[in-house]
Amino acid sequence: MATIGTDVAAPSNRRILLASLVGTSVEFYDFYIYATAASLVFGPLFFPSFSPSAQLFNSFATLGIAFVARPVGASVFGHFGDRIGRKSTLVASLLLMGASTLLIAFLPTYETIGWWAPFLLCVLRFGQGFGLGGEWGGAALLAVENAPPGWRARFGMFPQLGAPVGFIAANGLFLILALTLTPDQFRSWGWRLPFLASILLVGVGLWVRLQLTETRAFAAALAEEPPPRVPIAELFREHAGATIAGTFAVVACFAIYYLATAFALGYGTTALGYSRQTFLGVQLIAILFMAVGILASGWLSDRFDPRRVLMGGCIGGVGAGLLLAPLMGSGIFGVLLFLSLALLVMGFVYGPLGAWLPGLFPARVRYTGASMAFNVGGILGGSLAPLIAQSLAERGGLMPVGLYLSGCAIVSLIALALIKR
Repeated sequence: MATIGTDVAAPSNRRILLASLVGTSVEFYDFYIYATAASLVFGPLFFPSFSPSAQLFNSFATLGIAFVARPVGASVFGHFGDRIGRKSTLVASLLLMGASTLLIAFLPTYETIGWWAPFLLCVLRFGQGFGLGGEWGGAALLAVENAPPGWRARFGMFPQLGAPVGFIAANGLFLILALTLTPDQFRSWGWRLPFLASILLVGVGLWVRLQLTETRAFAAALAEEPPPRVPIAELFREHAGATIAGTFAVVACFAIYYLATAFALGYGTTALGYSRQTFLGVQLIAILFMAVGILASGWLSDRFDPRRVLMGGCIGGVGAGLLLAPLMGSGIFGVLLFLSLALLVMGFVYGPLGAWLPGLFPARVRYTGASMAFNVGGILGGSLAPLIAQSLAERGGLMPVGLYLSGCAIVSLIALALIKR
């Protein structure tokens, strides 16, 4: 981005890119502090002590609740985003997501209130997912609908950069806590601090978003004709093929992300025996490769085509799956090598989505279409990934987990090959 024109560098565009980046940074911070806590402490804190593996399994199951909530949130926020505008809808989704995350910090444990503890945890997890259902699609539209000609993918990659930013903030905070607190202090109260800290990020996100105006594409669509009365009905009636293809195209990115983060952390600190500090430090290094992948894929997508870049990333995902078992089982350097490779590939199957997925739909149903495809794909690729991987690993070791990852990448590759627009 060395030769940015005045239009691209305008203050309004800088504010737009910051707003799209901050929102998804909060999204991934919130989601990853939950995934990390689920991997490390939620099992014994919120579930009865049948066995450590059962507790971890139940903890990962709550992780999947948000993915069920996401399409519900996508339909609701997409409805209002396509009817009243992107700005107010994005503010509402951020508020709901932030409030749900903050309240998790105040939850009592199973020892204190019994089964009410996991029930309330599931309710707030649903709230996180419901708010997130409207977050990514709106942030992507905010960026690409304001992009100058020839810059759609590079503008569209800014929401995607929120993933490594949020990951680094969440993982870095957990690493600091691991280094400064005893294991008993962390289990007793230390895990609550990252959830409390989320209010700072949400405050910044709201401050930036409240200063925005409506996107150019939405304003132009309103000037041409009234918005659809029921956007989701029009979407399924006239754009079902694009929605299905977009849904399966995002399966790979969710599978890679949650296997390289939530599953890897849980498996690495239990079955492989690494300390929490060591594994969090390895993941912090590896996530930098995801940022590199997003930046490179955004530039390549504007130069060539987002779909081709996504297909190349899926081919890389197949290879990463085949390397999972030999690298994860070869010591801490092998773990670092695999996680760096997987998250680099994640950048290539995730970075171009901000430009490619909204481009499948016209502006009048774009919020609903992009949000539904992205979030239903999240159910297929991400909600069950840690659970399936944990079950496969307990029965057959890491090799079946790697084949599962390769299979998810093949599913997305086929979906991308079948749609050319």
